[in-house]
Amino acid sequence: MITRFRAVAALAFAASLAACTFNPATGRREFSMISRDEEIAMGVTEGPKFAAEFGGKVNNAELQSYVSRIGHALAAKTEGDYPSLPWEFTLLDSDVINAFALPGGKIYLTRGLARQMTNEAQLAAVLGHEVGHVTARHINSQMSRQGLTSLIIGVAAAASGQEYGQDVAEIGQQVGGVVLLKFGRDQESQADEFGMRYMSKLNYDPKGALEVMQILQRAMAGGRQPELLSTHPYPETRMERIQNALGSTYKATQGNPQFSLRESEFRSGFLPKLNALPAPKHPGAVKKSDAGTPFMGKYGYCALCLAGDRSHD
Repeated sequence: MITRFRAVAALAFAASLAACTFNPATGRREFSMISRDEEIAMGVTEGPKFAAEFGGKVNNAELQSYVSRIGHALAAKTEGDYPSLPWEFTLLDSDVINAFALPGGKIYLTRGLARQMTNEAQLAAVLGHEVGHVTARHINSQMSRQGLTSLIIGVAAAASGQEYGQDVAEIGQQVGGVVLLKFGRDQESQADEFGMRYMSKLNYDPKGALEVMQILQRAMAGGRQPELLSTHPYPETRMERIQNALGSTYKATQGNPQFSLRESEFRSGFLPKLNALPAPKHPGAVKKSDAGTPFMGKYGYCALCLAGDRSHD
């Protein structure tokens, strides 16, 4: 039985090595079971369904164009062949405070989050964060890693025989789940990093990323689960990391007039039109006990995870 287990495990390991590809955004070879074309197809298929669940597109061409212009400018600063993805940036008619990414470059921002902002750099930070999820291929990595984890647990359970197989499977699922949650938190921190990278290339002050976390911190309400069991780090954790980056990697941008928050453009060209909209189609009301709990759709990742509608889990 042990020999059989080792043989199957060796095959799983060999398969994982064969599926490693180089990612120009991260600069590393990474495990991948999903091709670029498959990622694009997922986004195309799931995008309309996902948008419909959150009120659909905001019915204002100028607002959509504003968000799309900034999003495409960020996407153009990505690495390798990522600029050629069929990027699409959509402002959703939902009052929840969130932003999401689907595979293949489909990015969504809710009007509930947008109306909390005070400058364009904050908008660029959120969109850049979601672009970072796509270029780091986080959705691909999660799906691939989950598949590999399930395979290893199944092999271990089978090798343990009938007497201990069920126990091994249950323990494996619990341990694997915590590992995958940690992997998700690391991804959020990396997406924060990428968002700052892309926005600074457009001469936005990366301090906008810190301000987004402050928005998150103010908006969180009610109790929250331990960070160890959350797919996202606490705002305080992310703020500390962003502040460290502002004092090191992006030190030259602080107090530098070349890098700006672009508050006047946002207040004159975006907020008045946003505030003039009728009530959102998706009010985003949630129970108090749900506030602050993370939301992740079938393929989507969220930037803030504030008052996610738990019916979508």
